[in-house]
Amino acid sequence: MLSRQLGANGPTVSAIGLGCMGMSDFYGPADRTESIATIHTALDAGITLLDTGDFYGMGHNEMLLHEALSGRRREDVFIAVKFGAQRSPDGSFIGFDGRPAAVKTALAYTLKRLGTDYIDLYQPARVDPTVPIEETIGAISEMVKAGYVRHIGLSEAGVDTIRRAHAIHPITWLQIEYSLLSRGIEAEILPTVRELGIAVTAYGVLSRGLLSGHWSKERSEQAQDFRGHLPRFSGENLEQNLSLVEALRQIAQEQNATVAQVAIAWVLSRGKDIIPLIGARRRERLHEALGALDLHLSEDELARIETAVPPDAVAGDRYDPGQMGMLDSEKR
Repeated sequence: MLSRQLGANGPTVSAIGLGCMGMSDFYGPADRTESIATIHTALDAGITLLDTGDFYGMGHNEMLLHEALSGRRREDVFIAVKFGAQRSPDGSFIGFDGRPAAVKTALAYTLKRLGTDYIDLYQPARVDPTVPIEETIGAISEMVKAGYVRHIGLSEAGVDTIRRAHAIHPITWLQIEYSLLSRGIEAEILPTVRELGIAVTAYGVLSRGLLSGHWSKERSEQAQDFRGHLPRFSGENLEQNLSLVEALRQIAQEQNATVAQVAIAWVLSRGKDIIPLIGARRRERLHEALGALDLHLSEDELARIETAVPPDAVAGDRYDPGQMGMLDSEKR
């Protein structure tokens, strides 16, 4: 397994991380036994970075990780946790809470569910517009000093928020969507985090399955999960986006690779400070994703990929209007 450093002064983790969200939420039913087997396979392959959130299945994902890590050495894994999203009993999202007391309360429950006495990296899942980011990060910083947290991250934060947070406590990474279909960070956010020595953990590198090479119009029509409500997965938008996937498939076939492997390899090529998160729920998809590490794309091949999938060619926003409005990273 290749490794990458988290920012200018952060620890070293595997070059690819495992995003565990889909094992508990958002993508329909998941098989517990297969989920745990996938986590074990990832660890055995050398993946050390495991990404979760306390609101993934309302605590289910953290408890699943606790079970999967039973018998493993705690120091061999880097556990990153997102917090702050508020949900009702029916699973709907009802806001975000970044107040200091809420930060510390959420952390206490996370430590209990994970069965650990520290979290490697703790980060607000979104920026609470009603609470100054200095207060949210300040509360986590207190938990760092107390030994409950090792590093602090941000998720979907814009340039001003990143700078303000970093002034309170060194930010180790920014977690944000980044893929061939989502390149908005390249203009301002990526230069800013590089200036500050902050790494990027890229989620959505396969655009929630759209760039996997396994998606189809029929799957969208039958979708029972949240992708059925995303603009990129419906109507004319879907047709346009699937045409981009087919253009990428031609290049992948020349490389004896899959579409997913080329898409992941492209993200890996963007810099050693970028770590893709792979949301595999099954071992076969994880094995496919790991194959991206064996792809070494030349400058000419990278140029062909970007010609096949230009930055502005994607149709539709990455979330519905309500969710887009909650993204500090999208504010101008």
